[in-house]
Amino acid sequence: MDSFNYFNYFTEIEEYFWRKRGAHLLVSPLDWAIVETWQKAGIPLPAVLKGIDRAFESWARSRRAAGGRQLKSLAYCVDSVLDAAEEAQEAAAGTGPEARLGRDAPEPFSRDELKKYFERNIERVRAAAQKSRAVHPAIAGRLDETATRLTDAILLIDSPGPLDLEDLERRLTILEEKLTAALSADADDESLLAIRREMDGSLAPYRRKMSAEQLAQLERQYTQKRLFEQFGVPRLSLFYLT
Repeated sequence: MDSFNYFNYFTEIEEYFWRKRGAHLLVSPLDWAIVETWQKAGIPLPAVLKGIDRAFESWARSRRAAGGRQLKSLAYCVDSVLDAAEEAQEAAAGTGPEARLGRDAPEPFSRDELKKYFERNIERVRAAAQKSRAVHPAIAGRLDETATRLTDAILLIDSPGPLDLEDLERRLTILEEKLTAALSADADDESLLAIRREMDGSLAPYRRKMSAEQLAQLERQYTQKRLFEQFGVPRLSLFYLT
């Protein structure tokens, strides 16, 4: 996935889905988690859009569409998107390795944009740490460490020469994974139970359409999103810069 597609991935999918629906809807936590699973799986944007097209075609032939119901969630598109991704992979087989961006390729973000994004997140992480310190000291400690690591990363942005965004994203992914583990370990049972109930209700209509692996990944993304929201922690990935 090239840099442009990667860092505009969610916006492109969101707007395309809205156009197909003919209505501008609020993005649900489930839809957001689904897009994240596609992004983390490296499914190319064209395959996602093709899969969405096929899902709408299938829906149009269904009894639910005949009864006037509309396709409301990207969860209905999961199978068709995965099929389109497999076809794209098969079509690419034998064509040789995909060309990678050269070191002199234009950077998708300016250094100033990146620094401002990191500085905003550092401020929000520190605020979340202060809010959690009295009741959740372990989480506050992890947030303090995260803010320090983000501050260190600004030095990479300021360094001369081409910026390795892939490596920067890896660092942010590690920080998010550590935060997710800390939040999951220290959150109270009632909060986790509420997230689980909400998630089960959202996924109920689609469980039979998804494999166990798909469901497990989607549940992880959904839980992560809700825990970050609950503790006021920003998402750190460059995926959210736009």
